[in-house]
Amino acid sequence: MASSSTQDHQQPFPTSAPPPTPSTTTLSSTSDSAATDLLSRLLHRLPPSLSNSATTPLLLRRRSSLSTTTTSPPIISFTDVKSSILSNLPCFFISQLGFFQLVNHLILPELANLAESDSADIFNLSTHQKQQYFPRHWPLGFDDEDEDEGDADSVFLDSVCSTESTELTLSSLREFTKEMNKVGLAVVEALTCALGIRCPGLDDPGAVNSLMWISDVNNDLGEKMVGSGRFYPYVVGLHYQMRKQCCNLLTDTGFVPVSCEVGSILVTIGDIAQVWSNGKLKKVRGKPSLSIEEGGNNATLSMSLLVTLPLESTVSPLFPRAEIGGTNQTENHEKDVQEETTRERRFNSFSFEDYAWRVYHERVPLKDPLDRFRNKL
Repeated sequence: MASSSTQDHQQPFPTSAPPPTPSTTTLSSTSDSAATDLLSRLLHRLPPSLSNSATTPLLLRRRSSLSTTTTSPPIISFTDVKSSILSNLPCFFISQLGFFQLVNHLILPELANLAESDSADIFNLSTHQKQQYFPRHWPLGFDDEDEDEGDADSVFLDSVCSTESTELTLSSLREFTKEMNKVGLAVVEALTCALGIRCPGLDDPGAVNSLMWISDVNNDLGEKMVGSGRFYPYVVGLHYQMRKQCCNLLTDTGFVPVSCEVGSILVTIGDIAQVWSNGKLKKVRGKPSLSIEEGGNNATLSMSLLVTLPLESTVSPLFPRAEIGGTNQTENHEKDVQEETTRERRFNSFSFEDYAWRVYHERVPLKDPLDRFRNKL
């Protein structure tokens, strides 16, 4: 793998939380970034009642700017996902939107419904049981640390949905996660191939990680407010559409309300994919926020499969392939291509762990968290 290097893959995630403050990166923060970080930290130090009143107007102003027209994401068929993405990548809907919906995949609605039922069983447990069965080893485990601030309760599971419980089988959720992971890896491979960049070793079990993020937004605030809640960086996110329900996406151009076909998979391109593509792809920040209507029969469980990276990874733009007539160039020519790409890179390299820790714990959506790593070309 050319630019997301890893060191040791014996464990996909650490068994203890990293220091509360990310280590200093080689890139100096601009005064603009420093001011944003200071404001974010000040807001999070406020008491919950004041913190909510400070952030709520911002979120509501963002929500009021939403278009009244709901977007139906463009459709890609999974039966030939590589050629479909390759032929459509130059078009507006992938390179400029940052999301699309995937149809003709092999994940049956029955399996998705059973997985949702397994997920509901998790949130029907007492808080003590959830903490016992899903201990917190950041980013994995049960998280209700900020429920006073209106965040949804969430559980973060690895690709095999590990649990300390012998009572919860979660067999359907495990199978669903496994099948979603296959789809996610296929989409990542199709995107990197279409971009002409080096595929990041998807056949290497340690090259990427998958994380199943399940949230229960059935509370007073939760994800009713657009943009609230946690944010974890990823390459692509997959969100199975089990029913007709609108959701909101935070893109580079603002909030977008979308509605997908029942049974399709909403695919969101993440911040890591934007860096890998050297800025060619637009992204969705975080995962979709469900639109909760007053008095409506709304689903409150949100299940998202994130194809992400091991914490020890370094993130930077991926180098393009050096090919002529389908054959690889010489080593010297490839080195020249890499040096040229380095001069034109739009992002500096950065530690994935530091970045993930920062964006997960500083959630006020004041600016794009990738801005601190952008080169001023």
